Amino acid sequence: MIFECGSLYHVYNQGNNRQKIFFNHDNYLFFLKKLKRHILPHADILAWCLMPNHFHLMVYVKQVYVPITDGVTWITDGVTPSHPVSTPSHPVSTHKEISFNDNIGILLRSYSRAINNQEHRVGALFREETKAECITPNDGITPSFYNTSFGTLIHVSTPENEYPQICFDYIHYNPSSARLVVRPEDWEFSSYRDYCGMRDGKLINRTKAEEFGILAG
Repeated sequence: MIFECGSLYHVYNQGNNRQKIFFNHDNYLFFLKKLKRHILPHADILAWCLMPNHFHLMVYVKQVYVPITDGVTWITDGVTPSHPVSTPSHPVSTHKEISFNDNIGILLRSYSRAINNQEHRVGALFREETKAECITPNDGITPSFYNTSFGTLIHVSTPENEYPQICFDYIHYNPSSARLVVRPEDWEFSSYRDYCGMRDGKLINRTKAEEFGILAG
């Protein structure tokens, strides 16, 4: 994934073989805590939705790289950090910064380990590749989504400034489109309730959404 500061992205991934990634209420809450820790240092979250077997985020990237502040040393493969160690047993290359890509990977790997322990399972929980589609590309070409493994997503040919609203609405209406609930506000695990005044969630940045002219419908 390639991220650029000042751009909006639609980030999403699905359970491997379309399997569930959330097994109980606490799993959703645990994942939200990880979003706060690993996503917010890099990006403002404008919209989010957690579904039983996948998730969607709409983010505005503030910093592709952020300082590492947890006091650990990272063993690296020459490109990206792989895991932290407190007392390395062999020479390591230390990094003072960590990328948005790295933090997304850490989020998903650490969540997967917790779920595998909980469910007494092994193997990959998520699909190998997390998708990050730029909603506001510099070349002015808006992305199109169609016939993906997630089902039919969005196919648009609208001007660039209209696409953020379309993506925002798609994310929030995902639960009702999947017939998990009748109305988007009936689904607990999305930011729709925050925008319609049913909850005062701190994960989203309403001001940034307003800057892009995005409105909750």
